[in-house]
Amino acid sequence: MVYNFLVKDIESNLSQKAIGTDKGLAKIGDAIVNLTYSVAKSVYLTKNTNSKAIVRTGTKVGKKILAEALKKAGMKDFARSRADAHDMADTVEAIVAYIWITEKMSIKEITDFLIEHLEGDLNSRIEEIAGARGAFVSLLNFIKQFLPDNKS
Repeated sequence: MVYNFLVKDIESNLSQKAIGTDKGLAKIGDAIVNLTYSVAKSVYLTKNTNSKAIVRTGTKVGKKILAEALKKAGMKDFARSRADAHDMADTVEAIVAYIWITEKMSIKEITDFLIEHLEGDLNSRIEEIAGARGAFVSLLNFIKQFLPDNKS
């Protein structure tokens, strides 16, 4: 892929921390996470509504949702020590960017995965939080197979 140069320095010292604490990857991942979740939510709502209307959303994924997903997936080792919710959300975003840049999953595959794992009434904020968190826990658990084992 033409983007491989973006992670070449990380791959020279490939570790969970190197991926999870990379601020540049987190910025790229922020866009990927919000795009894929927005499309997944739009598809999910369109398929699971009684009306025939097409639903389009532009939803940002909250930092608490991503931070809790990171913890529930058992991946806090990717974050910096004493990380707060914002840092852990950045870690999830960096991991997602790494997976995309290294061609382990495409935007479509990430979106489709989230669609398959969303559940509940996403029109209810409480249920949406739980559904989004669950979908991201599942995504993180799935992509563990593509990530390095070494922690530091």
